[in-house]
Amino acid sequence: MANRRLDRQVEFLLECDKLKHVTRQSLLLNGERQENSAEHSWHLALMAVLLAEHAKEAGVDLLRVIKIALVHDLVEIDAGDTYIYDEEGARDKAAREQAAADRLFALLPPDQGAQLRALWDEYEAGQTAEARFTGALDRLQPLLLNFHTQGAQWRKHGVTVDQVLARNRGMEAGAPTLWAYAERLIRDAVARGYLPQKPTDTQA
Repeated sequence: MANRRLDRQVEFLLECDKLKHVTRQSLLLNGERQENSAEHSWHLALMAVLLAEHAKEAGVDLLRVIKIALVHDLVEIDAGDTYIYDEEGARDKAAREQAAADRLFALLPPDQGAQLRALWDEYEAGQTAEARFTGALDRLQPLLLNFHTQGAQWRKHGVTVDQVLARNRGMEAGAPTLWAYAERLIRDAVARGYLPQKPTDTQA
């Protein structure tokens, strides 16, 4: 007998394989290539396990954080990755990602589709302790990769220290300890010449 529920679950899982083909701007630490969004999501889930003690609010539901980390970028299968410093791309990002969420989560059985969509919506709203902590991890991970690849992508895209500070300061809402660490990393990146202070310092 056909199991339509299982068929839909497998269909969704196969669709999610496409996230491995969505390229992000961050380089792998060996500098060989840019990471993909599936690798990024896995890294966030692992970071959540190891860094949960640094969440701003006690009693954060770690399993929920892990689920949000694994789900939060699935919309990029349709919408693509929008570079955090791409102001032009940011203009229609929300619309593209909402449309992607509508399609992707509808592939699942209704109960599971609603559950995963709710996790994605929770992350986007950023109103829960779990969403804020996941958001902090989502900002820290590319900072780590950019710093430890000597700011190659920052310099390639003409990103300045003021932009990095402005776009990542929200990390404090979910994990003040991690934001303090990130601030030190950013200042160190400037001192080492990885992160320009002015656009005129950059090399395209």
